[in-house]
Amino acid sequence: MGKRDDLIARYAEDLRNKCGMTPDMDLLTKVTIGCGPAIYNDDASTVAGSQTSELETIKENFLMKKLGLPDGPELMGGIYKAIDTYGKSERNKYRAVVYYLLTKHFGKESVYG
Repeated sequence: MGKRDDLIARYAEDLRNKCGMTPDMDLLTKVTIGCGPAIYNDDASTVAGSQTSELETIKENFLMKKLGLPDGPELMGGIYKAIDTYGKSERNKYRAVVYYLLTKHFGKESVYG
């Protein structure tokens, strides 16, 4: 297995153990690939859930640009729900897992179809 496959396996484990859900491996793989080279960078591969600027970036670059959602308070609500699902005390929140949770939350799996 390659490095990306190892990371996808780690993300799936987080979804099972920390988020309490069975991951859709096809969607998780597509979301991970969509993150691009960021998954290989220690800083870029994780989300700082307590930094407002980081959450704004997720809202603008992922939810609005990638998923095509209109701006509104429900976007930040979805981000906070994803952070809560992952666990606020969880230090390493992988970007691919957060994006996966957001894709599922907003029902935008078709973007990766």
